[in-house]
Amino acid sequence: MEKLKSNIQNMVLVLVGVALVCGGLLAYVNQLTKPAIEKQAELTLADGIKSVLATDNVTVNNTETVTRTVNGKESTYIIYTTDKGVAVESTDPNAFGGKLKVLVGFDDNGTILGYTLLEHAETPGLGAKAGEWFQKPENGGNSEKASIVGKSPKTDNFTVSKDGGDIDAITASTITSRAFLSAVREAYNTFAEKAAAK
Repeated sequence: MEKLKSNIQNMVLVLVGVALVCGGLLAYVNQLTKPAIEKQAELTLADGIKSVLATDNVTVNNTETVTRTVNGKESTYIIYTTDKGVAVESTDPNAFGGKLKVLVGFDDNGTILGYTLLEHAETPGLGAKAGEWFQKPENGGNSEKASIVGKSPKTDNFTVSKDGGDIDAITASTITSRAFLSAVREAYNTFAEKAAAK
C-alpha cells in the first residue's frame, strides 16, 4: 500500500474526514441519550416543584408560559399551577457568572413557601451559596434576616440590606444576591399579575 503524500490537500481531506466521523458519532450519541436527558429534566422539575411548595404530594394542573417586559427587555416565565400552590420559574441575566434561574413556590396570598436554584454559573463557595443562603436557618440558611421563605415581596422589601432592603446578601457576593432577589421579585410579579387576571 502506497503511503499518502504529506501535502496540504491530503491533510485537509484527512482532517475533514475525521471531523465528519466525530460529528456523526456525537449526533448519534445525542439522539440516543436525548430521551433519558428529557426524562431526567422532568424528574428534576417535579422534585423542584415539590420542594418549593414544601409538600411530597403535588399535582400540576396547568403549565403556562408568560412573556413580560422587565427593564425594557422581554423575559419568559413559566407558571406551574398545582393543587398546593403556584410555582414560577424566573431568570435574571445579571448574576456575577451570567444567567441565574430560580423556581419559587407561592401560596394563594403570595407568601414564599420555598425556592430552588435551577441553573447558575456562580463562583463555588460564594455566589453558588444562593441555593442555601436564603433558606430558613433550620433548613441550612444563613439567618432569619437572609431567609426569604415565609415572606412576600408584596409586604417585604426584597432588596439587599446594603441597598436599603430587608434581606441580608451573601457575604462577598452582593451582585449574585441582587440578581437572585430580582429573579424572585419578578417571579412574584408574574404570579401577582396572573392572580389579578383571574
